[in-house]
Amino acid sequence: MKFMIIPVTPYQQNCSLIWCEETLQAAVVDPGGDLELIDRAIEEQGVTLEKILVTHGHLDHVGGVAAMAKQRHLPIEGPQQEDDFWIEALPEQCKMMGMTPAESFTPDRWLEDGDTVTVGNSTLQVLHCPGHTPGHVVFFEEKSGIAMVGDVLFQGSIGRTDFPKGNHETLIHSIREKLWPLGDEVEFIPGHGPMSTFGHERKTNPFVADLNFG
Repeated sequence: MKFMIIPVTPYQQNCSLIWCEETLQAAVVDPGGDLELIDRAIEEQGVTLEKILVTHGHLDHVGGVAAMAKQRHLPIEGPQQEDDFWIEALPEQCKMMGMTPAESFTPDRWLEDGDTVTVGNSTLQVLHCPGHTPGHVVFFEEKSGIAMVGDVLFQGSIGRTDFPKGNHETLIHSIREKLWPLGDEVEFIPGHGPMSTFGHERKTNPFVADLNFG
């Protein structure tokens, strides 16, 4: 599996274009907005988009989902259904934050922990990782060792938990019990900022480093 990161929206959210090298079938993860940038990347890479994947329901991650799904007749997979209240409130989220209005949507498939999603011949594991939002999911492609973690974990930090239904202890549990077992060598694409590895964060991240959980 190959990938390209496309920062979108004023929040510079890391939308990801991922594709199977064998089939050139592709998916967009978290198209939060700036669809023209995503369209350009799809054209540049010469891939065929087959679906939209969603980690969680915050506007900078889902603001462009409904429009892209309609324009390209694509199915939407994810997040877990506990984030339905965020997606339903998407128009209100946009008004509150002064963002371009966006439609709410209902995914074609809500995802659960242990599910898999396919992109061409590539298979991604789904991990339900609540804490930042209650229905947040992470996508992990084992062969390439790449995880798309949304706003669960960042280089040197973790997701906010002061939003409705956020929970700090739950987020820490998700990171340490769901992500760390995938392996120190796993590279992850966070929702914002630079990539890192789980091993680096286990050593240096002040919120979740092993040193703090003896």
